[in-house]
Amino acid sequence: MHVVVMGVTGSGKTTLGLRLAGETGAEFADGDDFHSPDAVAKMAANVPLDDDDRWPWLVRVGEWLAEGDDRVVACSALRRSYRDVIREYAPDALFVHLWAPQPTLEDRVRRRAKKTGHFAGPGLLDSQYAALENLEPDELGTSIDVRRYTPEGAALMARAALDAVS
Repeated sequence: MHVVVMGVTGSGKTTLGLRLAGETGAEFADGDDFHSPDAVAKMAANVPLDDDDRWPWLVRVGEWLAEGDDRVVACSALRRSYRDVIREYAPDALFVHLWAPQPTLEDRVRRRAKKTGHFAGPGLLDSQYAALENLEPDELGTSIDVRRYTPEGAALMARAALDAVS
């Protein structure tokens, strides 16, 4: 089982990824931990990453998934081409796309920044929504509207998607 919990910043990727990994006994990693220090500094300054920043990061995410049998990673994976890089290493990866309208997540990100000091601020959301490409019918995965579900409910939806492909 290789699962990528994807979406823009503030969509709940880490929360769901940790819950899903805990419920399934899988190993969890946060995609943020695979970023270079330069990329983290850019995001902390509200400077969007470009593809030159992203390609090596996506390779590291894909390699990590491929190194084990049961793994869950929280990773934005916004574009189809980014997901394709991950699938080069983990062809069976299931993508769980967490989404909500931008104003909803702007509020979440502001609250998170005040509470935790997370480096990714609301200034990144414009570029992330501009880059976002929804899952296509030939991509293994599901989309979950995070406004409609608690983290527990979203985990149930993700588990149902996993059960459907296993």
